[in-house]
Amino acid sequence: RHLRSVLLADHLAQLLSAQGVAVRLVPALTEERNWDVLRQLRVCWPSGSGGSSLTDTVSALRAALGQCPCAAACEQGPCTAEGVIFKVHLKSFVEQQGLVGYDPNLDVLLVTEGTLWSLAELQEAVLQCPVSDPPALPASRFPNSSCCSIIHVVNCEEEFHQQQLDVLWRILDPGAHTALQKHLVCGPVKVTNPSSPIGADQYFQLRKHQMYEASVLKYGELAQDEAWTEVIDTLTVAAIRFEMLSTAHRSQITLDLENNSISTKGTKSGAFVMYNCARLATLFNTFQQAVERGTYPPLPPVSELNFSCLREEGEWLLLFNYLLPFPEVLQQAAQLSPPSKGIRITANTEAVCKFLIQLSMDFSSYYNRVHVLGEPFPHLFDQMFARLQLLGAVRDVFHSALATLHLPPLSQI
Repeated sequence: RHLRSVLLADHLAQLLSAQGVAVRLVPALTEERNWDVLRQLRVCWPSGSGGSSLTDTVSALRAALGQCPCAAACEQGPCTAEGVIFKVHLKSFVEQQGLVGYDPNLDVLLVTEGTLWSLAELQEAVLQCPVSDPPALPASRFPNSSCCSIIHVVNCEEEFHQQQLDVLWRILDPGAHTALQKHLVCGPVKVTNPSSPIGADQYFQLRKHQMYEASVLKYGELAQDEAWTEVIDTLTVAAIRFEMLSTAHRSQITLDLENNSISTKGTKSGAFVMYNCARLATLFNTFQQAVERGTYPPLPPVSELNFSCLREEGEWLLLFNYLLPFPEVLQQAAQLSPPSKGIRITANTEAVCKFLIQLSMDFSSYYNRVHVLGEPFPHLFDQMFARLQLLGAVRDVFHSALATLHLPPLSQI
């Protein structure tokens, strides 16, 4: 249930980093059994300081709770048997502070040691995010804190719990960073006709098996070597990331787990994007081999190319619809829309996946229609070189956009 929000947070972090924003990911709510799946999906959480530093932060938070007028220590009883150490009145704090946009059902929070560890991870992430020239805001109870924007990226099922953490953090550390918390909420993920509940690990293995079967169907029996394993793994990651991220984060995703839902060339899939990226790699490898054999001369410098040879409509479509707008697409995808009031924000992170899918469709249409590497006649070289330069730029756009999804370009499929 956390997979969609984790992949969204990872993608958003890549987009923001490309904009020069320091980002620190905190896997506070990630279930331990899904760590292996997240590694396979190329989600790389920064390693925290951990150890004694986190223990000290937990101790500081616990001491702050003991002095908090909104909190009451739990005596012996059923609550303490369940690990509850404090009861904190969130609702009264929200009303006193005039906070807007929180769930009206926020009331009494039963704080456990695990709650404090989640807060400690958030606190440590803030301390490790460098911020220059912070504005004048209230002093924090924690030394060396900095002014950061905190974005809680959560599934709608976890929104209430994350709001509880948000308010508790505000109570315990009324400093600069806790004042800048916002929530980016993902819609639900539904599965069509599931025979039984499916977890992230089963979902990954199912998609991997389907990708292998689809590849065998298209390319024949595959060699069981490391190269093919890497290709299938990358296609699986692409399929899952596009499946999870090509829909606006506010909307529901419906997963079809049937075999026919995975294809190596379905035009709406991540595998289709990777396929077209690989076609570009093959094109340039073929050209380079021909240069080494002496069939073609090397690609001249850009200043010597004759771009008036580009007369195909598809060539100008690639330029004006993809190459020129690409920086703006990345910027808009990383732009966080502030709420008119309250704590919810939105982002257009689906824009990158949609951009790549549409680019793949238009590039594929052009590539199927136009013969780029023509006969080795000198009077045809000008057009070939201009097309190679154009497609080299298209290849760079593919690579840059895929990098925001932690997807390496494939050289072959």
